[in-house]
Order: sequence, then C-alpha cells, then structure tokens
Amino acid sequence: MTPEEQDLIRRRQSARAKVMAMLLGGLVILIFAISIAKIQLGMHG
Repeated sequence: MTPEEQDLIRRRQSARAKVMAMLLGGLVILIFAISIAKIQLGMHG
C-alpha cells in the first residue's frame, strides 16, 4: 500500500469519526433536552 493510499484511508476514517462524534453529541443533547422538558412538566403538574 502506498503512502498516498494510507493517507486517503486515514482521512476517510477521520471524517467518519467526526460524523459519528457529531451524531452521538446530537443524541446526548436531544436526550438532555427531553429530560429537562419532562422535569419541568413534572414540577408544574
């Protein structure tokens, strides 16, 4: 495998890792927001 091919593979893996990190971060924020909303509804009800 040439250094150019290895660099290309590394860049693809890096891009995929960034996408996965953003998806996981978004999921965490979504769950956090839902939890806050449920807590606030519980306090008023």
